[in-house]
Amino acid sequence: MIDMTTGNPGKLITRFALPLLLGNILQQTYNIVDSIVVGNFIGSEALAAVGNSGIIIFLLISMFAGIGMGAVILVSQFFGAKQEEKLRTAVDTIYIGMSVAALIITLCGIGAAEPFLRLMHTPEGATMEMSVTYVRTIFLGTAMSFGYNINASILQGIGDSKSPLLFLSIATVLNIVLDLLFVTVFDMGVFGVALATIIAQGTSFIFGAVYINRKIKIFRLFSHRMRFDSRILLQSFQIGLPAGIQNLLFCVGTIVLQRLVNSYGPAFMAGYSATNKIDMFVFMPILSFANAITTYVGQNVGAKNLDRVKEGVRSALIISVSTAIIMSILVTIFGRYLLMAFTQDAEVIKTGEEFIKRLMPGYFLLAIIFTLNSTVRGAGETFMPMLASFVSLLVARVPLAYLFNYIGGRYNIFWCYGAGWFAGSLIIVSYYLSGRWKNKAFRFVEEAEKPKR
Repeated sequence: MIDMTTGNPGKLITRFALPLLLGNILQQTYNIVDSIVVGNFIGSEALAAVGNSGIIIFLLISMFAGIGMGAVILVSQFFGAKQEEKLRTAVDTIYIGMSVAALIITLCGIGAAEPFLRLMHTPEGATMEMSVTYVRTIFLGTAMSFGYNINASILQGIGDSKSPLLFLSIATVLNIVLDLLFVTVFDMGVFGVALATIIAQGTSFIFGAVYINRKIKIFRLFSHRMRFDSRILLQSFQIGLPAGIQNLLFCVGTIVLQRLVNSYGPAFMAGYSATNKIDMFVFMPILSFANAITTYVGQNVGAKNLDRVKEGVRSALIISVSTAIIMSILVTIFGRYLLMAFTQDAEVIKTGEEFIKRLMPGYFLLAIIFTLNSTVRGAGETFMPMLASFVSLLVARVPLAYLFNYIGGRYNIFWCYGAGWFAGSLIIVSYYLSGRWKNKAFRFVEEAEKPKR
């Protein structure tokens, strides 16, 4: 565990972020392997189906994921404040609440798969059939996915980013082996790809739970003395609901954009999907430093040290923006060769290249947005990150995608990303510099110190 309330902020954030980065790369690696196996051994329609399905899966878990994020921010603040009893209760409350959520999402996901896919204008025939199969199978494993991610998030809240890397390594290796086995040997198609994901995440979840109970002494998972605290759950809602709505808005906007992409057929869809996989690798350092700054801010808010918060944010911005610029240049140069790992289809590769050329120039803005969103969120303010994301996506990106499509044709759709990031950055940069986010700090730790009535 890393106590981020003392020591050099830049070094602490980097030390915490590097295992997160390796973990995110591993996670994307097995997502990439899914796509490579699907694209090369099943076909471009299957690649389009898998890429098309991801946003629906994220849509149905997004609200609950936001509530979970709120609980994890509380964990980091309680840890920083040295309130161990509240920390144990928060962990118990997260597990109980998310267990109920997993059951609800499983049922909703299986039932809503086909209607949502039709809403997105998924082409009928093989693409639709494979998309429905993939989505429904993934939702059968919701509990496994939640369990793995809850373990990782709780550990990150107390400053441990190395153990989740171990759990994810297990999932990645197992997923790759099962992908190849189910698809190339047993010819199970996209069902085999989804099943491999469920088994890998389930194995990692179980291993992680056993590891935590043996190594972490502050709390214990699945204890017969688990406690549910309605006040902590309410606080999690207060912090996490705007984050959940932000995720929901992202999904809605992405679905509307996906409808436009889908209207150009499976090859355009496949190019868009393949580029999104590459995009996630560029995004990984940004996400890793954003998650690190959330924990850093949460712990230092718990310790009531705002001067360290500002010093850490400066360090995180410099590192994240510099990395985004370097990565975007490399992907622009080598984009064609990266796309060829997914497919040899010329039309698919052409779409991907055009997407990359329009996506990468504005990537440094995304680094700014995520770093500052995570900063104010770690302090307990989640409305403004939601507002910045709403403006970036639904006010700017989606309408501009349709406008650029009308004016310049299908490839110019992709200029909407940079334009949206610019709009969102104006809001969150202004809010951070105003200092108003400081008004939300300390309130949850102080409330936890009050006795229950």
